[in-house]
Formats: sequence, structure tokens, C-alpha cells
Amino acid sequence: MTGEARLAPPVTVKCLVWDLDDTLWQGVLLEDEQVVLPDPIRAVITGLDARGILQSVCSRNDHEPAWDRLRALGVAEYFVAPQIGWGRKSDAVRRIADQLGFALGTIAFIDDQPAERAEVAYHLPQVRCYDAGLATTLLDRPEFTPTSVTVDARRRRQMYQAGQRRADEQARFTGPAEDFLRSLDLAMHIRRADAATLSRVEELTLRTSQMNATGVHYPDRTLRTLMADPRYEVLVTTLTDRFGPHGAVGVLVLEKHPEVWHLRLLATSCRVVSFGTGTVLLTWLVDQAARAGVHLIADFRPNDRNRMMEVAYRFAGFDEERCACRDRIAVDADRAVQRLHLMARRQPAPSTFHLTAPDLAGPASVGAG
Repeated sequence: MTGEARLAPPVTVKCLVWDLDDTLWQGVLLEDEQVVLPDPIRAVITGLDARGILQSVCSRNDHEPAWDRLRALGVAEYFVAPQIGWGRKSDAVRRIADQLGFALGTIAFIDDQPAERAEVAYHLPQVRCYDAGLATTLLDRPEFTPTSVTVDARRRRQMYQAGQRRADEQARFTGPAEDFLRSLDLAMHIRRADAATLSRVEELTLRTSQMNATGVHYPDRTLRTLMADPRYEVLVTTLTDRFGPHGAVGVLVLEKHPEVWHLRLLATSCRVVSFGTGTVLLTWLVDQAARAGVHLIADFRPNDRNRMMEVAYRFAGFDEERCACRDRIAVDADRAVQRLHLMARRQPAPSTFHLTAPDLAGPASVGAG
């Protein structure tokens, strides 16, 4: 490993970029078309994939025969944004990072040639570079060991690949944007959080900024306490379409009082903003409150990144109107938190989503769409 790699901060690697010849497989493809993939390397590939670490390829080879060999070896599906050609490897690694939307400091590169590692390290000093001889040790290294592996992390590659197919089709689509959304067969499922989804809920409260109403991080212990309290609803939203799952894309923390529901947190993933996910989730909640005959109070802490969330609240009808229902809610010590009010009214079902959700106004489950 280069000096740059040793000095890099212990940030979890999001994508490992493999060289092929004498690194991923044994031999040089131009000299032997039957290069083989050692079982220990195969185990590293599948192990990293299971941890939610994406993998790509950067190799000096002709693309078609190299990709055909990866298919024959049964591992082509594990690699996203491959760069197989004859240009500089630093340029290829940069293209991979750009295509994935990852910071260079979250990218790692492994190659058997010291000159190739040095070239990447010189032009991209943030990228961690590893000698091919260290390949079988990667699963034991802390930078390749996330602190937690969520359900979504285990299928991160499949979600990325589905996203690529979705983007390709959208680029070819010539009709109105709403027609494209209808063509996706979007299905939103809102459910109460449980132990299996808890880590993803915590992750959403921590990482989501543009579509986070308060910016408050809810750690695991706090979420478990709220889930055990009958006054609270901790809800997680998942989304799928005909291309595959988007995974968990939203979280909602609601405190229920007899005459008013207090929306403590609403956060949705930025990657599904264009689908209108936040609006659909908020509209569903307003309809639920109307059915229960209660008002809504929503916490909002404005910052320089969550303007879109404020627009969503205002568009839904939330304002600063004084109402007796505010007296049912304890005063927040944080003066930066605004308490937005809404007298809830029934809302129409979404036109571009099939929605399945619990009935917060009663014991049954409802489906709409």
C-alpha cells in the first residue's frame, strides 16, 4: 500500500476499483484467454458486495474480451461503472467516482503494478491504493468493514444497477415527466419501524440534509425508546418500481396527542426528490390527521440546505397560525425550531404512486392508489 493510503483517514471505502491482469484474475488476458479467478479472490468480491461496498474495474485491455471473461467467470454482475481501455488509470478512476457520485476519499484502487498505483496516487492522492498481494486481506481491514450493514446496504449494487437502467430509460422517454413517473409503477410502502429497519432509519436521520425538516439525528437508543412508547409512531418508507427497489427513502417521527399530532421529524432521501416522494408522504399524513380529526404541528429548523423541505410544508398548507392546539405541546428549548400549524383536511390519493400504509386513525391497514 502506498504512503498516501497509510496516511488516509479511516473513512469506510464505498467503492473498490480492481485491476484485472494478475490482480483480480491470475494471468494476462492478452497472453491467455483462459485466465482463472482464484477462490479467495472470489470470496473477497462476494464479501465486499454483502457489506454494501460497490466494486468496479479499471484495466488496460480491450473492453469486449475482458468483459466476456468476467461473465464467463461468473462475476461480471458485481462490477458497476467499469472502465476497460487504454487510457490513464487515474482518469478511469476519476470517471468511476464521478459516475457513482462518490468523493475520491471513499474510493480504493488495487493493482499489481507499482507504476500504476503510483500514477493513480500522484493524480488522485485521496484515493487509497493497495498492492494486489493484499487482496485477500481486505475483508479484515477496518476501512472495508462498515460499522453496520443495513438491509439497503446489502443490496446497494442491485439498487445502483436498477438506477442506471431507470436513468437510461428516462433519457429515452419523450413524453411529460408525470407520464414517465406513471410508467415506473412506483409503489410506496409506509410501515412502522422494527429492529430490521432501525439502522436504516438512524442512517436517514443522520445523512439526509436537503429533505430533513430539523436536521436532528435520532440514535439507535432514542429510536428504540420512541418505538416502545405508545404515544409515538416511528415510520419508515420504502419505494420500489419496475426496475427494482430504491430501499428505505423516508422516515417520520410522530407524537400523537388527543387533539393534535406533533410531527417531530420528516426526512426523505435526496435521490428520490424528483419522484415527489416527500410530497406524497406528507399528503398521506395530512389525510390521516384529517381522518382522525386532529390538527398537525410540524417542527422545522431552517438552514442553508433544507429550503426544499420548507417549500413542501408551505405547499401543503402549514403556516404560523396561532391555535389552542399548540398548548398541548411542550415548548422546545431550541429557539431555532419553528412550529408550523395545519388544520388537516382530506387529501386525494396519489396519482403516480401505489401507496400501502398503516391507518394511524384506526387499527386497520389501508391501501390507496
